[in-house]
Amino acid sequence: MSLSKEAVRDLLNRGYSRRHIAHIALGAAAVLPFFHEFALGQDAEDAPAPPARGRGGRGARGGSGGGGRGAADPDAVRIGMNENPMGPTMQGLEAINKVSPLAWRYSPAGDNNDLQSLVETTEGVKSGYVTIYPGSGPALADLHPAFTSPTRSWVMGSPGYGSGGGGRNGERGSKTIQVKLRPDYTHDVEAMIKADPNAGVFYICNPNNPTGTFTPRKDMEYILANKPKGSILVIDEAYVHFSGRDNMSTDLVAKDKDVIVLRTFSKIYGMAGLRAGLAYGRPDLLAQLRQFGKPGNLSQGTMACAAASLKANATVLPERIATYQKNRAMTYEAMEKLGVSYVPTVGNFFMMSVKGMTGTQVGEAMRAKKISLANRWATEWPQHIRVTIGSHEDMTKFNAALAEIVKEGPPKAAASAG
Repeated sequence: MSLSKEAVRDLLNRGYSRRHIAHIALGAAAVLPFFHEFALGQDAEDAPAPPARGRGGRGARGGSGGGGRGAADPDAVRIGMNENPMGPTMQGLEAINKVSPLAWRYSPAGDNNDLQSLVETTEGVKSGYVTIYPGSGPALADLHPAFTSPTRSWVMGSPGYGSGGGGRNGERGSKTIQVKLRPDYTHDVEAMIKADPNAGVFYICNPNNPTGTFTPRKDMEYILANKPKGSILVIDEAYVHFSGRDNMSTDLVAKDKDVIVLRTFSKIYGMAGLRAGLAYGRPDLLAQLRQFGKPGNLSQGTMACAAASLKANATVLPERIATYQKNRAMTYEAMEKLGVSYVPTVGNFFMMSVKGMTGTQVGEAMRAKKISLANRWATEWPQHIRVTIGSHEDMTKFNAALAEIVKEGPPKAAASAG
């Protein structure tokens, strides 16, 4: 995209070089692969995919390590990218079918027009306080040039979303500071404030990815009360639906706080491939964000599916949360019997650790048994690996494979090399 003269002047005044500005002008597409669960999974590959038919001996979408797609094996269990195996809601699929005859039009038509008002009224914010994006990734990427600079950093928890292979904004001039989580795996907000007295953004993924833990409201309020003037708090609520309505933060937006809340339809609503996301914030903050990327551009089907899913919240959310809790409890029980440790989660994923094995070793052993996990935090948490809670069948296969791995122990060659 081309930046306006005002945006270029703003960037120069904040210390960006013209080389940095040239990278920023490329838009979120230049860094978006590092703010997208599937691409992050591919980026973190630590082993090649099993041989497959076709060019290059790789799967249709290349690679399987860390959650990549790999060979199209019908028996493979892919639980490395926080996808929802329940897929789009029944109501959403019906809405896609209904609106599909209008696909010849560029502009929204019919039920699609409901989406903007629904995302506002559902969260109790005024008109102009939410911008719709094709997934929350573009907004997350554009927040860097919008509110950080070479002298005003992006402060986040570690391990956190983007810390294990994403967040590559150095070539665009911004700086990222990672702060270790507390022993209970919540964000250490006191340390985050101290990390940079002139920070531009304090980023909290809540529940946190990859730990699945929830940072309480009092910590959000601490940041707002102690942050530098002109900075903002970004709360990424990609997984908040799994933790309950009381844990949502859009009321801070409604109160005109220095907050931007990100949401996505990829997780609880099962729309990862349809790409729909939201940025909630005061109009002035959203205007600053929009200078560096173009929102909107959602397909007719995506808009219809998202709107219908929101309308069905009263039944969809309880049903899906109950299913996840059942599958999660089954998996926890199996791990406890095996002596495998894990971090209790309020999301649709968790971190686990097998005694005597690194996360990389566990990932390789599971991959050999056709189970793909996410191992993007090997530097920060070398003993852990992330597991997405899949279907009952997925988790049954996962439990069986894990039992075999525990019995087999670490590979001797890998153990001696380590």
